[in-house]
Amino acid sequence: MIWKYFWLLLAGVAGGFINVNAGGGSLITLPLLIMFGLPPHVANGTNRIAVLFQNLSSVWKFKKSGYFHWKAALILGLPAMAGAFAGSRIALELPEDLFQTIIAGVMLVSISMILIPKKKRQGADQKEIKPGLPHMVLFLFIGLYVGFIQAGVGFLIIAALSLLGSFSLVRINSLKVMIILLCMIPSLLVFSGEGKIDLAFGIVLALGNTAGGWLGTHFAVQKGDRWIKVVLIAGIILMALKLLNISPL
Repeated sequence: MIWKYFWLLLAGVAGGFINVNAGGGSLITLPLLIMFGLPPHVANGTNRIAVLFQNLSSVWKFKKSGYFHWKAALILGLPAMAGAFAGSRIALELPEDLFQTIIAGVMLVSISMILIPKKKRQGADQKEIKPGLPHMVLFLFIGLYVGFIQAGVGFLIIAALSLLGSFSLVRINSLKVMIILLCMIPSLLVFSGEGKIDLAFGIVLALGNTAGGWLGTHFAVQKGDRWIKVVLIAGIILMALKLLNISPL
């Protein structure tokens, strides 16, 4: 059992770092929880403890660095929170075998999002963020996905926030972690209310995610980006095959 905690801690650090810089960290931690014996719904709920603390740490660090858009976060976060509550309820209504298959499918689809080249942002970085009604509606549906599975939502939020204007990736990521933090509140209430959380695994994973999130606010992957993508994609494929009960060997 101790070795499981060790690997969860390492996976949490990697997942937290990846989540803050782009997205997809839960594509590592969520299937790992299932592989370690947690039922899919319990793994889904447990993973959210780590995501909550990771984003709490990241919001604090971004705030210290001068990136703290609380008004925009609330405008977009409130409808996202409503969506997260509904999405969590929907997730718990699905049969666990079906939900595990959906997780595997999401992981494989996310590979394409990881492979899409990221445009380097140039020019002035807008500092004022003014979301409108269309953005609020969009984030209601993003919140629905956050509540349902959460894994890979960072890619969706970065794409959605890019519609608001010409902002640096740092500014977008600072707002992203605030919105995800808000979404974790109603989502965790739903999962904990149904007893779908393993507290021991959740705490260990949270320690790793928090450390990874802390590091992620300081460092942006540049030189090692290509190799990190290779390792991440290989890991996603292997875990997805495992969830689909397909042996890669």
